[in-house]
Amino acid sequence: MKNSKKILFALVLALFALFVTACSSSKNDAEGSNKTGELSGEIVMWHSFTQGPRLESIQKSADEFMKKHPKVKIKIETFSWNDFYTKWTTGLANGNVPDISTALPNQVMEMVNSDALVPLNDTVKTIGEDKFNKTALDEAKVDGNFYSIPLYSHAQVMWVRTDLLKQYNIEVPKTWDQLYEASKKLKENGVYGVSVPFGTNDMMGTRFLNFYVRSGGGSLLTKDMKADLTSKLAQDGIKYWVKMYKEFSPKDSLNFNVLQQATLFYQGKTAFDFNSGFHVGGIQANSPQLIDAIDAYPIPKVKESDKDYGIETSNIPLVVWKNSKHPEVAKAFLESLYEKEDYINFLDSTPVGMLPAIKGISDDPAYKDNDIRKKFQHAEEVITKAAEKGTAIGYENGPSVQAGMLTNQHIIEQMFQDIITNGKDPMEAAKDAEKQLNDLFETVAVDVK
Repeated sequence: MKNSKKILFALVLALFALFVTACSSSKNDAEGSNKTGELSGEIVMWHSFTQGPRLESIQKSADEFMKKHPKVKIKIETFSWNDFYTKWTTGLANGNVPDISTALPNQVMEMVNSDALVPLNDTVKTIGEDKFNKTALDEAKVDGNFYSIPLYSHAQVMWVRTDLLKQYNIEVPKTWDQLYEASKKLKENGVYGVSVPFGTNDMMGTRFLNFYVRSGGGSLLTKDMKADLTSKLAQDGIKYWVKMYKEFSPKDSLNFNVLQQATLFYQGKTAFDFNSGFHVGGIQANSPQLIDAIDAYPIPKVKESDKDYGIETSNIPLVVWKNSKHPEVAKAFLESLYEKEDYINFLDSTPVGMLPAIKGISDDPAYKDNDIRKKFQHAEEVITKAAEKGTAIGYENGPSVQAGMLTNQHIIEQMFQDIITNGKDPMEAAKDAEKQLNDLFETVAVDVK
């Protein structure tokens, strides 16, 4: 009798185990995949890689992934960075968002604050958390959850026309005053030193002001996440860029966005510009005859003896959206992008412009054996050093949704326009802009850990 009871109990346990397994399998199949089963489902990816080589690289990765997983379909849609922000913020209300996308670092915290993303802890674990730069990975870490994963990194540096500097006997500027004097000398010879962009449909005014403030060890946000445009350092920066615009910049740059600003340098019309390693590809495509006449140097300081503060680093991330019907498919595709051969091929689509976000790539022979990287070894070293020290704008005291609003609302750009076009006093304009930003900041709150 006792043996019969034991056998019956064992059978009940076995049937229960089968039931749990079946339920688990059904749930995974409904989500589109499981770790051992076949992936299936259609996902949409949005990205902002509008340049040919990068766009083609991502499409190739998607095509290869679909060949390996015949039941998966990946539809890719491309938007400029500015259009992407409008697309996701308006689409969030009606569910018109993708399964997976790129994003700008400052936007991710807005997405988290809107409860629009899923945590990627399992994906980070699969790729290897120790492979990532901790600062880059933690840019969207909230309550122990990773909401984005950096795909590549780059940093803002000063690009110069070495031929023009040599022609007019000008040293590479190390301070903002030296940049002013160099621009003055170039203008006397009919050459634009630097263009100063303040278009209100982009964040360039914020970026340029951040260059100055960060170079002096300051921040556009206080530790308690308030806008700071009225400090002496910020006021000096505002007055500096207004002066540079009025005296040396093309007047049209008052309304320039990032592409219009970069195009002047690509066309050989400016001797200095601030940007990442993407300038190499821009010169190649627009003015290949100038490819031997450009190089990158650190962003100037207020005083040459000042400490080397980090300026602006962008760790461009990938995110998976909460609205996705097949998050496991999206995550699996995301993970595939980091497979070494495909990852290096992606970075090779814009050499120097995109630096690896994971360890063990920059020393790989396949990565180093690239003619453009060899040619611009000095520039890549400067960018790499800058990337290691910098943060996203406003992230000096940690990631925050306020930093995203600082760059995305274009209030600082409007402040510059008021000063230049309407003759508004810099301090009064700064106070008004500061109040606008702080009023916006009061409408949001996110506890970042």
